[in-house]
Amino acid sequence: MIVEAPPSFGSTQVGYIPATDPDKAVGRVVETTLYDIVKQDPQQYVYKLYFQITEIQDGVAKSILKAYEYSREYLRSLVRRGSSMINFIKDYITKDGITVRVYVIAFTQKRVNSSKKHSVRLVADKVLTEKTSSLTYDQFVQEAVLSKIGSDIYNEARKVAALRHVGISKFKIVKGIPIMASATSIVEATATGEEVEEEEDELEEESSQN
Repeated sequence: MIVEAPPSFGSTQVGYIPATDPDKAVGRVVETTLYDIVKQDPQQYVYKLYFQITEIQDGVAKSILKAYEYSREYLRSLVRRGSSMINFIKDYITKDGITVRVYVIAFTQKRVNSSKKHSVRLVADKVLTEKTSSLTYDQFVQEAVLSKIGSDIYNEARKVAALRHVGISKFKIVKGIPIMASATSIVEATATGEEVEEEEDELEEESSQN
C-alpha cells in the first residue's frame, strides 16, 4: 500500500507498507527524510520526518506529519569547542487547535552566561508563540521543517548573543490528532522524554569538554 504525505508536502509518496487489512494500517508510522520528500540538497538527509497514517482512500494511505527531528549524528556535529548550547522545550497550540511540543536548540559563537541563555530562550518563546497562534498546523510544519521559524528566532536572538546555529531540533504532536489504540505510538518511533533529556545532557557534557 502506498503512503502519501499530506498536501502541505505535495502529497508525495513517502513509503510503501504491506497490509492485508487496510483498516489495520491506520495509525502506523512511516519514517523518511526531508531529502526524500523535496530532493533538493543531500544535506537534507539529516532531517527525519515521521508520517502517521490517518485514513485509507482508494487503496492509498493518507497521512499527517506526526513528528520531525534532527538526526543524532547531526546534533553531535553541531557541538564545537568553546561554544555554549542552549535548549528550550515547550508546548504550543496552533491556530487550528493542535498541541505541538517544540524543541529549540541554539549554539553560540563563544561561551555565554546564564543570563544570555535565558534571553535567547525568551526570544524563542516569543517567536513560537506568535507563529503558532497565527498558523495552522500544516502551515507551522512547513515553516518549521524548511527552517523559516529557526531563521526568525536566529534573527531576533542574535541581538542578545553571538550565535552560529539556531533551529527547531524536534517537534511532535502531543494533542489534537487521535491515535488508535492498536497503532504504534510515535513515542516508540522516536525518543521518549527521558531519552531526549539524556541526549541533551550528553551533548551538554561534550560541549563543556570541548
